Amino acid sequence: MKNKVTFVCIFLMIPFFTIAQALTGIDEIAPYNEGLAAIKKGGQWGFMNTKGDLVIGFRDDLVWDHTGDTSSFGIMSLTHPTFKQGKCPVKKMVEGIPYYGFIDTSGTLVIDYQFLNVAQYENGYFTGIIFEKTLKGENEFKLKIYDYTFHEVLMDSSGNIVEYLAKPTNIQMTSKRYKTPWLRTKLLNDNLIAVRNEDNMLEIKKLTQ
Repeated sequence: MKNKVTFVCIFLMIPFFTIAQALTGIDEIAPYNEGLAAIKKGGQWGFMNTKGDLVIGFRDDLVWDHTGDTSSFGIMSLTHPTFKQGKCPVKKMVEGIPYYGFIDTSGTLVIDYQFLNVAQYENGYFTGIIFEKTLKGENEFKLKIYDYTFHEVLMDSSGNIVEYLAKPTNIQMTSKRYKTPWLRTKLLNDNLIAVRNEDNMLEIKKLTQ
């Protein structure tokens, strides 16, 4: 009996180590940014924290493009999903046209799908292209005809317009003709913004906010 008690005491003194459930079948792991790394599984992406826990489940609306141009502004520059200042761009298709919004680090949509192109947050602000849609009438086939007005805008962290920056043109809002419009502006700091002109050169301008 004494030997049995001694064995139990020794057994209880042995430290136990548990191995958390591993993430398996991962195709790609992006660099960490703001404590989160995007991980790809199949055609979907999710986010894990620095402990390796999946904190945002795999989903197909996160914005990325392996052929993205990192020198451009907006969604064309994102080679993988990433958070900046606690927000990450997401996409929803509406009648064949992609609309963009933002989720927070819990995966909740916090800025609605309303942008035709959008840049990530910088210094609490971001730039994006929005539009106004006005019913013009009907054609001979009783199909509704709309007029569109486009604006490139500076917005705050709540999605409120701070300043109108440019007026994009030649955007075709039909799925067969639509091409994602390029952002012409990039926020540099609280006071300065870079604007790409028609000659593809950059100009530095002061914000009026």
